[in-house]
Amino acid sequence: MTKEKFPVTAAVRFLRQNKVEFQDYLYEYEDRGGTAGAARELGFDEHLMVKTLIMEDEHKAPLIILMHGDLEVSTKELARILGVKSIAPCAPEIANKYSGYLVGGTSPFATRRAMPVYLEETLLELPKIYINGGKRGYLVAMNPSELVRLLHPTMVKVGIPS
Repeated sequence: MTKEKFPVTAAVRFLRQNKVEFQDYLYEYEDRGGTAGAARELGFDEHLMVKTLIMEDEHKAPLIILMHGDLEVSTKELARILGVKSIAPCAPEIANKYSGYLVGGTSPFATRRAMPVYLEETLLELPKIYINGGKRGYLVAMNPSELVRLLHPTMVKVGIPS
């Protein structure tokens, strides 16, 4: 039996440096599969999956929003909370530049550029979360309270059904 080789990304180095207990999961990445593809591939509930989304306001100021895999972000509500006119997803090449990760493999940990982080507050009610480890086809599972300890996010309630 061969041992699976898990990637050592900037996110993994950050988690280890901060003494986070986590489990590694590899899956077959599918383009545009998102959290639904990963959940199906691994046999997990998509609600436990966390999307790391890089968005920007009308002034092109970037931000990270962490959301349940099976919910969408109400950009209108997020903009209202932030006191800006609009919030929209970044183009993939811009998101890659800000985060240092490829879209589909974006982790909120050890991003190239420091950005404010917004966390869907109901993620903290989950017993465990599955979040990208910094590479397409690679997730790490951890206690959701680690997001608060490591990222110091602003709590929001902006999730809406997909």
